[in-house]
Amino acid sequence: MSAEIGLPVCRYRLQVRAEDALQLPPYAGSMLRGAFGHALRRLACMTKRRDCNGCPLQGTCPYAQLFEAPPISGHSLQKFSRMPNPYVIEPPRGKRILEAGQDFDFHLVLIGRALDQLPLVLLAWERALARGLGVARKPCRLLAVYPEGETEPLYRPGEESLRRHTPAQPRAAAGYAAELEFLTPLRLQNNGRPLSERELTPRTLLMALARRHQLLCDSNLRQPPKMDFPALARAAETIDMHSQLRWYDWKRYSNRQQREMALGGLVGRIRLSGNLAPFSQLLALGQWLHLGKNATFGLGHYRLSATA
Repeated sequence: MSAEIGLPVCRYRLQVRAEDALQLPPYAGSMLRGAFGHALRRLACMTKRRDCNGCPLQGTCPYAQLFEAPPISGHSLQKFSRMPNPYVIEPPRGKRILEAGQDFDFHLVLIGRALDQLPLVLLAWERALARGLGVARKPCRLLAVYPEGETEPLYRPGEESLRRHTPAQPRAAAGYAAELEFLTPLRLQNNGRPLSERELTPRTLLMALARRHQLLCDSNLRQPPKMDFPALARAAETIDMHSQLRWYDWKRYSNRQQREMALGGLVGRIRLSGNLAPFSQLLALGQWLHLGKNATFGLGHYRLSATA
């Protein structure tokens, strides 16, 4: 009944240098996503249409597949207009005010088919950073890209090719207890409203993770595994949960919608106990996939640890 991890994922560390004094917003994920999306579209879009809806190349265009993943007709789990995008941006943590010449890092997770587009993705980041970040377009320079856990760069701008590497697969968590530490706000929603700590249940949490995994498998794998959702739901009902969560308010300005958007969520720790075997691989993989609303720009990021 446990979900097989057949979904390729890899986290990359991008080392960047600020070419001018740069002040990052309190949470830079949305800003980075916008810069990446604009650069990727300029590189990949062949038709130069205003949007992807109705584009005859939508099914094969790298921009559409990566940044505006189209729906799968008649999909039983997907109630919205698009599938989850196969990437996650994990913005810088720590210092927000950077001097000219100062370096900073952020992380990028690529999932499934996005890994096949790695050269294009890195070129898009190189150009996005050079064009500048933030409203003031402060230029930055991509210095190097490292696969997670490696000290040798996969890529340096100016080199002819990328070094070959094999994405590491997450290891399943073991034991009957696990702790999830949410590093960025978790936004699980019901009827468009984010759930509070009191409304969050083991079933809500675990089934949301199972759905995200299945959707990404269905849109990224030729022969996606099919999870037994009724069995997983019954198993989730037997799990106990103790949480130490708090609400974290965060707002961002949407250039597309021309308004400020509230994107607060839950941060802190959740301890799950019981028979976690059906969810062990999902919980491990979720550290890369993230969970909940706005996962693509880094929300719902947790760190998993086994507990006694």
